[in-house]
Amino acid sequence: MRFAAVAVAVLAVSVTGSAQKYQNGLIDKTVAVVGNETIMLSDVEEEIKNQQMGGYMSDKSGRCEMLEAMMVSKLFLMQARVDSIEVNNDMVERNLSDYMANILTYYGGEEGVEKQYGKSSYKLRQQLRKDLEDKTLAQQMQQEIAGKVPDLTPYDVQKYIDNTDPADLPMVPVMYQLSQICIYPDREAANLAVKERLLAIRERIINGEKFSTLARIYSQDPGSARKGGELGMASKSIFWPAFSDVAMSLKPGMVSQIVETPDGFHIIEVLEKKGDMFNARHILLKPEYTSEDMENGFRVLDSLKTELANEAVTFELAARFYSEDPATRTNGGQMADPITGSSYFEIDQLKPQDYAAIRNLKEGEISESFVSLDNEGRDGNTVYKIIKVDKIIPAHPATFTNDYTLLLNMATGAKRQEAIDKFVDDKIQSTLIIIDPLFRDCDFEREGWSDKFRK
Repeated sequence: MRFAAVAVAVLAVSVTGSAQKYQNGLIDKTVAVVGNETIMLSDVEEEIKNQQMGGYMSDKSGRCEMLEAMMVSKLFLMQARVDSIEVNNDMVERNLSDYMANILTYYGGEEGVEKQYGKSSYKLRQQLRKDLEDKTLAQQMQQEIAGKVPDLTPYDVQKYIDNTDPADLPMVPVMYQLSQICIYPDREAANLAVKERLLAIRERIINGEKFSTLARIYSQDPGSARKGGELGMASKSIFWPAFSDVAMSLKPGMVSQIVETPDGFHIIEVLEKKGDMFNARHILLKPEYTSEDMENGFRVLDSLKTELANEAVTFELAARFYSEDPATRTNGGQMADPITGSSYFEIDQLKPQDYAAIRNLKEGEISESFVSLDNEGRDGNTVYKIIKVDKIIPAHPATFTNDYTLLLNMATGAKRQEAIDKFVDDKIQSTLIIIDPLFRDCDFEREGWSDKFRK
């Protein structure tokens, strides 16, 4: 009874007298009541604004989809509170920090945020924390519902296949299993050379030449070079820690010593600092390798390939002894996806240079020596390699025998979605929900909303 009384009280306040001014003079009002939770028109617009900040465009249908997603989230949130689920505070704080850093950077600092949101970043942070707590609780509830689906057996998977239209079963693309031997160029010599170049540029700045002019000429960061190396006011958290630590330690107008990050080597001039944000210029130089470096690497690899062709050594043994890639040498050169750990690659999972080298090879064949990139840093470091094609699995429709794991994951996902859909549909029917007629023309995904509009 207490729950119902609270819901009715919220309904009375929100629906009959909720109109008020918000951003730029627009009229705010309650557009949905879900149990004892309300959704304001400004809440919908705020979510739309966040999507636009991320590069997504929205129209009327986008607002309809947003409102429906928010109403579904409220259903999960209410159940989470009924079940006394504790919010994952670490996740909330981590997401909040990332989100605030992006907002501050996007709007150019505290003043830009206050102008855009009509409140200080501190108040915005408090509001966002509450919103993120609610969203995190809703996500945790959804995960709990999905997690209650029992593990599927092979019988369940076969049943899923039998009940699915063959046209809806996935087509498994060509998959490659590969091994590699990698030789790196002389990185120490290249790093030393680039540092010497950067020191010479820094000396010219100290002697009076403009940082911005030299950044336009020499910096290898295309995004900032054309702006004289200027990065714009941004949160320190969006940069590599080594970069932001040095920038935050500098006084405006000072030029740093050389700073190394995974992007390369920098010198930094801080223009302005506000709290945890700064605007700086930088000049980025990356190590460069000569034709002599490539010739030396290819010489080693070509020699190994000759030994492999003569069967003087196996590829696995050669990789263990000669490859300089620590991620694959201990596995006899076998490559694995750094994210999934799988030893099978689809074409679009391979680096373009790697695929170009093996695209015409058959199983057991070894590529010519070529230049590629490793998985380190933002873009990868130069590396010379040869690749052996261990196995090719042609494209084919997924089958129980050959693609059980893929089909198990699909069947499990379908079962979990079925459980989530049932929860939402049942809650729509059993929960007091009122939707403003403003959204009556929406083509909602779930039919249950159709009789929930305020008369």
